[in-house]
Amino acid sequence: MQLGIRFHDTEKIAFEDRVKKVHDLGFKCAHIALSKIEDIPSAPDALTPGYGKYIRKVFDKNEVDIAVLGCYLNLADPDEERLKVIKYKYEASIRFASYIGAGMVGTETGAPNSEYKSCSECRSDEALESFIAGLEEVVGYAEKFGVVVAIEPVAKHIVWNADRARKVLDRIASPNLKIIFDPVNLLDETNFKDREQIFAHTMDVLGPDIVMLHLKDYVNQDGKLKSVGCGLGEMDYESILRYIKSEKPFIHATLENTTPENHEKCRDTILDIYNKV
Repeated sequence: MQLGIRFHDTEKIAFEDRVKKVHDLGFKCAHIALSKIEDIPSAPDALTPGYGKYIRKVFDKNEVDIAVLGCYLNLADPDEERLKVIKYKYEASIRFASYIGAGMVGTETGAPNSEYKSCSECRSDEALESFIAGLEEVVGYAEKFGVVVAIEPVAKHIVWNADRARKVLDRIASPNLKIIFDPVNLLDETNFKDREQIFAHTMDVLGPDIVMLHLKDYVNQDGKLKSVGCGLGEMDYESILRYIKSEKPFIHATLENTTPENHEKCRDTILDIYNKV
C-alpha cells in the first residue's frame, strides 16, 4: 500500500512548498482537487498541457504520485444546461489527468437534483439511469485519452452500495471505469452497525475493480455519522487492510478528513494496523 493524503487537507502554504511537505511527511501520493487549492488555477480552460507538465514536474521532483484528480460534480443533474457545463469540466479534467500523469479521475455518484442534495429519489431506478447516461459519455471520452474514471459509492448518493455499483460497471462495461473504495462512505446512521458485513460484501462484489482506497474514520454524533481522521472515531480497519495487503499490493490509499494538526497521528494509526495484519 502506498499511503498518501488529500492535498487540500494539508497546511496552506505555497504550492511547491506544500508538495515538498507531503513528501517530507512520508506520504507517497496525493489526491488533488484543483478547485480546493487556493494558489493554483482550476478553471477548465486553464488546464493546458504546459500547466499539466508544470504540475507533473513538481510532484515528480518530490517523488509523490498524483493518485487521483478529483472532479466531484453531479452527472445526474436534471438541468440540461448545467449538465453540459458539468460534462465540459469532466472532459477538461480527463485531458488534464493525462497531462499530469494522474492515476485516475475520481468522482462520486450524484443526486437527481441541481443542488446535489441527498434525497429518497437517489435510490430510484430513474436516478440510476440518469447517472449511467451521464457517466457513460464521460467514460467514453476518457477512453480516448487512456484515462481511468473511478466512481466512489456513497450511502447517500445514487450509487449507494456495492450491488448498485456493480450494475453501473456491468452496464457501461469499460476497462476505463473502476472503483474507489471508501468504506466509511458506505455507512450511514441506518447501517453502520452492520459495517463488517457491508465491507466484506463490497470487497467480494467489487474487488476486481477496486483501484484506490480512501481512509477516514467516523463518530456517531446525535444519531448522525460524522467523518473524522483515522484513529479519531469508531472505525475498525483490520479486515479492509488485510484484504488490501493480500490482494492489492502497492495500491494508492489516501487519508481523508485530516488536519495539519492530526495527519501524522492518522498516518501512524493506519500504518500500524497495516503492518500488523
